[in-house]
Amino acid sequence: MSDPAGIDPRGPRFGASITSVLLLATAVVGFAGASLAAWWMLAVIAALFAWGAFAGIRRHPYGLLFAKLVRPRLGAPAELEDPRPPTFAQGVGFVVTAVGLLVGAFGVAPAVPIAASIAFVAAFLNAAFDFCLGCWLYLLLVRARVIARA
Repeated sequence: MSDPAGIDPRGPRFGASITSVLLLATAVVGFAGASLAAWWMLAVIAALFAWGAFAGIRRHPYGLLFAKLVRPRLGAPAELEDPRPPTFAQGVGFVVTAVGLLVGAFGVAPAVPIAASIAFVAAFLNAAFDFCLGCWLYLLLVRARVIARA
């Protein structure tokens, strides 16, 4: 998409790489038995997902970091992409991590590392294989007319 309001498709992949590392660390800490530490780690990640979902992918800290430090060192992207699918994907990440936090807060300690693991799989798919699971879900919902295109 050559829309001037589009985003560099490498930006969300950069953010997914950082998120993957954080989620993997959270899952490891949680499965190792440090429930409270894992809960706080996941709370920070959930806040970052909420930031991306509600403020928009362009205003996300990883997007700003990519725009200021990484993108100037790269060539221009072949094309820009619509920011709505990655923004929706941030919302999906927020829901998954928020559910893990909520269930964990009610005493089900394994919910936190399990939610971190589920979110890790999605972030890793984006970081390693350029497959955004949340974006794919967005497109399915648009095609099914559950979400309006514009």
